[in-house]
This record gives sequence, C-alpha cells and structure tokens, in this order.
Amino acid sequence: MKSDFAAAHLHLDRACHYLRGDDETSRAALAALDLVIEAVAAAQYARPEAQVVPFPTDLKRTLRTIAS
Repeated sequence: MKSDFAAAHLHLDRACHYLRGDDETSRAALAALDLVIEAVAAAQYARPEAQVVPFPTDLKRTLRTIAS
C-alpha cells in the first residue's frame, strides 16, 4: 500500500488551522506540525536514487580502439 502524501498534507494543514490558540501548548503543537509537514513534503517529492553508469577506467585506450 502506498502512502497518500497529499491527503496527509491536507489533514496536517487542517490541524494547524484548528490550533489557533496563543498559548504555549498551541505554539509547540504548531511547531511540531510544521516539522511533520516538511517531512511529508520531502517524502512526497523525493526522487529515487539514480544508478551510476560506470565509465571505462582507461579512456585513452578505449578511444584509440574506437578510432581504429
């Protein structure tokens, strides 16, 4: 099962909307939600790791072979 990052982001944004209080607990909760929202966004837009294509170690010899 794949995660629905867009839906998670929507719900976290709503939670921020409901925490409108000016008290210390509300501010701490908002700060924590901001971190979670950033983590969700990073996971949503993360790209898979690229595969590295190995190049020949002796490039001059390879070029000479191609030119011949």
